[in-house]
Amino acid sequence: MTDLTTITPARPAESAEDAPVISVRGLTVGFGEEPILQDLDLDIYKGEILGIVGASGAGKSVLTRAILGLLPHQAGKVLAFGQDISDRRDPDLERRWGVLFQHGALFSALTVAENIMVPMREYLHLPEPLMEALAVLKVELVGLRASDAGKYPSELSGGMIKRAALARALSLDPEIVFLDEPTSGLDPISAAAFDRLIHDLSRTLGLTVVMVTHDLDTLHAIVDRIAVVGEKRVLVSGDIKTMESFDHPWVRDYFTGVRARAAGGAEAEI
Repeated sequence: MTDLTTITPARPAESAEDAPVISVRGLTVGFGEEPILQDLDLDIYKGEILGIVGASGAGKSVLTRAILGLLPHQAGKVLAFGQDISDRRDPDLERRWGVLFQHGALFSALTVAENIMVPMREYLHLPEPLMEALAVLKVELVGLRASDAGKYPSELSGGMIKRAALARALSLDPEIVFLDEPTSGLDPISAAAFDRLIHDLSRTLGLTVVMVTHDLDTLHAIVDRIAVVGEKRVLVSGDIKTMESFDHPWVRDYFTGVRARAAGGAEAEI
């Protein structure tokens, strides 16, 4: 695993000059008459770790679910890999991304390996022994032991549940992974270890990572670019320095307040 002291945070995306892998234009999403997101634009570039932040209820998770096609759009479009997926599901495209839902969302009646095999059963046609072997590989890929593949979610710690859920998100070897609050509920040491894992997998596998997070340590340590959701749109996107200099009350308080200064200091000590 890479030590976080070697990580240069908030680097520009290497392929920033290329077309984005996901492009959101004019997105409006709501429940009823009042939209939660309105006329929102966002680009996601290949190979970057993008952190999506915002106040509670601002629509961060709504945004990711809308991109994934789990929520209907009232207006706007979403392009993934150059294809418009605004009003339809495309199984071939869905195989190219994985999702880690908040709190893991593992099926409690299935073992870790069986959870990992759920996407394989839906999208692939592989012999059972091969799926089982691949599931064990994914378990080890995220830093768990092979023997953990046979455990049920109730037998796992909070950190292990996060890793098992990440293994399931990686089941189909996706190009993009969406992570919803991946370090919430973890102690600082476990959260830092999970950050290292995400960073290493992104760089080793060439993954694009889209991460909804409140964790300032994560933002300082591994995120390349940040998008702030507020007032029903993306207020600003850029690196930590961009956030610190952006003149908006919530952004200013979040990135230059006492907790932000503590996170910035902790980053230097990692």
